[in-house]
This record gives sequence, structure tokens and C-alpha cells, in this order.
Amino acid sequence: QVQLVESGGGLVQPGGSLRLSCAASGSIFSINAMGWYRQAPGKQRELVAVFTSGSSTNYADSVKGRFTISRENDKNTVYLQMNSLKPEDTAVYYCNMWIVTGWGAASPYMYWGQGTQVTVSS
Repeated sequence: QVQLVESGGGLVQPGGSLRLSCAASGSIFSINAMGWYRQAPGKQRELVAVFTSGSSTNYADSVKGRFTISRENDKNTVYLQMNSLKPEDTAVYYCNMWIVTGWGAASPYMYWGQGTQVTVSS
């Protein structure tokens, strides 16, 4: 009923920039939280950036000052602007949303995007 579709990954040189997008569609009543996570080969999935309550944000220390999370509520879309990319940022990036579906009676449910590969290499 709900689908998250990501776009914007790719290959970029160190120091470059990319912008990821994640749009949710389907029977959406409200979105309680939005965020980005990443998983590098052989490592656990980790938080990159999230919107917590209201407009508050939380970033991983490794991306502070380089990445910016933003959103367009009327489009059910969350973005991740990534600047000054480093080889260690190479990973599959996943968006994550807690969504209330239907008429709003159900509890929020967590959804994941399909993942988009970001490779930082010269």
C-alpha cells in the first residue's frame, strides 16, 4: 500500500556532491518521521540523518557539516544533500519513514526504500 522510491545515487569523485531523493506514495495519512541510513559492505546499517520530532534533526558525527537533510511535506519527500563526499561515504543509502496509513486509526509503521548506491572514488 505504501512505496518509497529513491533516486539520485551514483559515482562521484572525492570532494563532489550528490543529492538523494525519496518519495513516498500510497495510502498515506501522515508521516511521523523521515530519515536516511546507509550500509557499507561488511558493516551494519547506520543512521546518517533523520528528522525527529517536529523539525528537529539528528546527524551522524561523520557527516555533520557536510550532509543536509530536508523535506517537502506536501510531496511526502525527503532529501539528502551530500557535499564534500569522501571514499568512506561509499555505501547503499536507504530512506526510512514512519507512516500512518489509511484513515489514521492504525499505529505508525516503518517503511524502507529500495536503496541507492553511492560510490565515492577517483
